[in-house]
Amino acid sequence: MNTSYGENGLRRELKARHLSMIAIGGSIGTGLFLASGATVATAGPGTALLAYGIIGLMVYFLMTSLGEMAAYLPVSGSFQVYGSRFVDPAFGFALGWNYWFSWAVTVAVELAAAAIIMGYWFPGVPGLVWSAAFLGVVFLFNYISVKGFGESEYWFSLLKVITIIAFIVTGTLMIFGIMHGDRPAAFEPGLAVFETGDAPFVGGLPAFISAAMVVGFSFMGTELIGVAAGESADPAKTIPRAVKQVFWRILMFYVLAILIIGLILPYNDPSLLKTGMEDVGASPFTLVFKRAGFALAAGMMNTVILTAILSAGNSGLYASTRMLHNMALHGMAPRWLGKLSAGGVPRRALIATTVVASLCFLTSLVDEKGVYLWLLNASGMTGFIAWLGIAVCHIRFRRAYLHQGGELHELPYRARWFPLGPLLAFGICMVVMLGQNYGAFGGEHVDWMGLTATYIGIPLFLVFWLGYKWRHRTRVVALHEVDLVTGRV
Repeated sequence: MNTSYGENGLRRELKARHLSMIAIGGSIGTGLFLASGATVATAGPGTALLAYGIIGLMVYFLMTSLGEMAAYLPVSGSFQVYGSRFVDPAFGFALGWNYWFSWAVTVAVELAAAAIIMGYWFPGVPGLVWSAAFLGVVFLFNYISVKGFGESEYWFSLLKVITIIAFIVTGTLMIFGIMHGDRPAAFEPGLAVFETGDAPFVGGLPAFISAAMVVGFSFMGTELIGVAAGESADPAKTIPRAVKQVFWRILMFYVLAILIIGLILPYNDPSLLKTGMEDVGASPFTLVFKRAGFALAAGMMNTVILTAILSAGNSGLYASTRMLHNMALHGMAPRWLGKLSAGGVPRRALIATTVVASLCFLTSLVDEKGVYLWLLNASGMTGFIAWLGIAVCHIRFRRAYLHQGGELHELPYRARWFPLGPLLAFGICMVVMLGQNYGAFGGEHVDWMGLTATYIGIPLFLVFWLGYKWRHRTRVVALHEVDLVTGRV
């Protein structure tokens, strides 16, 4: 078999099925399996559906923006490259380190969660043991080859997809009275449950903003297609196909799942407010399966959630490693991190990222759940910053492409609704970012610790951007100087 290589030396071995599953693996996880219940409980099923629809629209525009750039210029570590070429080298530098930090810390967060999950079966085993074991597993998946990573992620994600489909089918049968199971007589599935009490819209605008924040976190990971573009086979064809598949699959899974939860479980069910890893028995998926008559629902969902966590950690280690490798090639990280193994894997960058991911070990030395929540909050903002970067880069890319005489019909994939799409995505993303922790100002005393953990990503991004700009005297790249050639297939 002949293997092609990208301009950074990485092998192009990932197929369309790998790309779509990589994005699904990074975005369908605990946000759907656990946090979706809290979203319905705090905002009502109607508000939750509205939030998923609006954030889903934002993700659609971001995915099409990324798809247009990645199909035209498929490079690993896309955000850093696009930011540097289309906007300003300093902007690309900040985007790259922001995204690396986001996923490197997310790997630690996921492994901390995996240790908590394993406590369900083995309460006497220290979390350190499970964190180390699972870190070793995802490290090996990434160390062997990119194809090994792609295959492992494909099967990880497939299990989640099968579970969601089974949930949707089971819920539909319950709603139409075909499957009765074991449910409270007072709550027959249907519109009566959907409109229980103050439902379907509960809490007004503040509740909607809270729901939108959770939904935004749930969709994070879809941008992994851009990171993996540099290792995809025939990117001009596989990337557009994967972009279309991923968005519709994720939106279908999320919207249908939330609708079924709202039609079967009343929003004021106290179990829905439990979102911790130790509360897998209160997962809305577990509750629906139990009411359908599946006695082993908790154990089954515990297995699925563990798989989802490992999948997200696997994808996160891949994404952060490729970003670090690519920055090293462009002189934005130590050069020695840019070296590839004989099999085309950036193992030095992988090892360096794994060391940072070992922060998960802190969960066994300090308060387990406290560290987990702090890491989760600290990494949350960085994902939204990466999304903002996609919108900015796409606007600059399209302007430069047309300025240099490019024809829209010659693009391998053309994003619709330009420039409205990226502008709308930018606006929605900014509102969600700034509203993430507005509740910290609502009490008698301002929660400065919570505000720091939530918003620390913004000043850090600005420090990296402006610091690099000051040191290297960079400027915004003129449209006629934008490099639209290097890295094209």
